Amino acid sequence: MEESLDKKNITLPALDKTDINAYQYSPLTLAYIGDSVLDLMVKSYFVVNVNKQTYKYHKDVTHIVNAVNQAAFVDLVMPEFTDDEMDIYKRGRNATTHSKAKNATMGEYRKATGLEALFGYLYLEGKNDKLKSYVDRMIETYING
Repeated sequence: MEESLDKKNITLPALDKTDINAYQYSPLTLAYIGDSVLDLMVKSYFVVNVNKQTYKYHKDVTHIVNAVNQAAFVDLVMPEFTDDEMDIYKRGRNATTHSKAKNATMGEYRKATGLEALFGYLYLEGKNDKLKSYVDRMIETYING
């Protein structure tokens, strides 16, 4: 993919509620919101920075947000996790789920769920700079191959 990394800044909407404690939510709830936040941020990146047909957007976005690539990204960035981030990631990874991604192993699916829980935690805690840095790296990893 030959897209420039000189991207326009994508920001997330602020939550109205400022007293959220993300630890009060189950890891699967954090993963649920984290999956949506990741999807929105990646879609926003491509729409704002690259003009193409919608099916091409879909192809690029699904490649980044699929469980296999999320698991590979976890392996790349896990050494950088803070203690809180590692705790949330492990809670998400170890949560009992009743589903599995179509094209991923159970191990990859669990890693992806942990990453999504981490992203949900960062979003709910208002740590959008850290969240954005992780998502930007996911996109750059995909673009650079």
